Amino acid sequence: QLQLVESGGGLVQAGGSLRLSCAASGIIFSINVMGWYRQAPGKQRELVARITSGGSTNYADSVKGRFTISRDNAKNTVYLQMNSLKPEDTAVYYCTADQLSHYYWGQGTQVTVSS
Repeated sequence: QLQLVESGGGLVQAGGSLRLSCAASGIIFSINVMGWYRQAPGKQRELVARITSGGSTNYADSVKGRFTISRDNAKNTVYLQMNSLKPEDTAVYYCTADQLSHYYWGQGTQVTVSS
């Protein structure tokens, strides 16, 4: 199975930037989709961005133009570059990875954007 280790969360000022990383380890055959979800207090968990092994990406409308997802297949790592951060981006961010139709989740990392 896979283990996902996230890093890069923290406290930033509105308008600032933050880069999240998530590295997969364990028994790796072929990871298909990797992505990021987030959950703000009192809200449902939502998809932020996803990327396939071939590099195709999808973004939530709320982050388009501000966030960029990328991955390094050799390192089994996915990144989320977050620019022009807003207080509304404050949430726990979760990394996910799909292998053999089984989805794995990271522990979540807190991102807090102050106004």
